[in-house]
Amino acid sequence: MRRIVVHMSVSLDGYFEGPGGDLSWHRVDDELHEHFNAELRTMGAFLNGRIAYELMAAYWPTADQDPASPPAVREYAGIWREMPKIVYSRTLERADWNATVVREVDPDEVRRLKAEPGGDLALGGADLMATFMRHDLVDEWRTYVHPVLLGRGRPLFPAGVGPTDLRLVESRVFGNGVVLLRHRR
Repeated sequence: MRRIVVHMSVSLDGYFEGPGGDLSWHRVDDELHEHFNAELRTMGAFLNGRIAYELMAAYWPTADQDPASPPAVREYAGIWREMPKIVYSRTLERADWNATVVREVDPDEVRRLKAEPGGDLALGGADLMATFMRHDLVDEWRTYVHPVLLGRGRPLFPAGVGPTDLRLVESRVFGNGVVLLRHRR
């Protein structure tokens, strides 16, 4: 059975984005980007909310056309374009780049999706993650802790998400100081 895998970056003080949606604090160098590519190319689909999808769709479809883009960026552009995507949105009319819009998170439909053959399902977006957590649908968290304190922003884990026992299955320190913490239920 496929797993729902949260794949998110977070500051040391727990924010996934800074004030005003700022992501400039992410410490993604070649080593980390190559790791992301290796992890994400094995997925069966990307599951995103509207905001995360639109952020990705604004950059990745043509990122490999810039000759100044590093090889890892060019590689990920292809991964992103080709990967099936499910975009959860009540307002988005349509989505391009191998994406399907779904209006609501239906737990039975997600369980059916998990039972299909193929790679795990990468879940991105804190609001969508919170919804999946409320429905007890997340199987694994790959949290990339960046060595920066933001002081304010949007917390990765919202208030009200109940206790969830997790088991650390991997940790890794990258050369830029980012730490991967991989937990499973």
